[in-house]
Amino acid sequence: MKRKIACITGASRGIGLALVKKYLEQGHHVVAVSRNADKIEVYPEYEKSILRVSADITSEVGVNTVKDGIAEKGEVNLIIHNAGQLVYKPFSDITRVDLKEVYDINLFAPFMLTQALMGLMVKCHTICISSIGGVEDSLKFPGLSAYSSSKAALNCLTQMWAEEYKDSDHSFNCLALGSVETEMFNEAFPGVTAASSPEEMASYIFNFDKSAPSVQNGKIISVSRSNP
Repeated sequence: MKRKIACITGASRGIGLALVKKYLEQGHHVVAVSRNADKIEVYPEYEKSILRVSADITSEVGVNTVKDGIAEKGEVNLIIHNAGQLVYKPFSDITRVDLKEVYDINLFAPFMLTQALMGLMVKCHTICISSIGGVEDSLKFPGLSAYSSSKAALNCLTQMWAEEYKDSDHSFNCLALGSVETEMFNEAFPGVTAASSPEEMASYIFNFDKSAPSVQNGKIISVSRSNP
């Protein structure tokens, strides 16, 4: 019998690392993806249940590395696109290189990785970790034009997946997060106290994953006590 696997990107810190630990604690097999996956530390008793994959998922080589790692271990029934990139600059200072960096991680990587994993997905719930700043008519902040617009595109992509695969047993949802105590949040909002911790958000996402697929598909759900 093939193992059921949770694939989590951006897994070496913040929400991603908290998610890895949460799923391991709950008895799941986890493929933890990061450029620095070798730095992911878990309790020894979970070592048999984790596969660390060091990969740059903005590249075709990196995407195939993740795909091959999962194919060796089993089938994927959960993908959490958590890896993210932030450029915090005034609009007039953002370069083409800045924009490409942000869109490569926040949009193109989820697009290409999901496409690559389609043949390995079985009753798979795909969750995109987006931002409240990418939700239409939410409060916007200067300096985040690249980041917020990439997350708005990710929201739409999630809905497109749900439409294209509405006759399958897969489901696709997007969680647009507000303030969580991460390095990225602190870079964008220095001196501001976040409303939740990575561990609190990981618990929410875990519970959402368990309940959502039977009742929700193609939804953009704002998860925020404050903004920022």
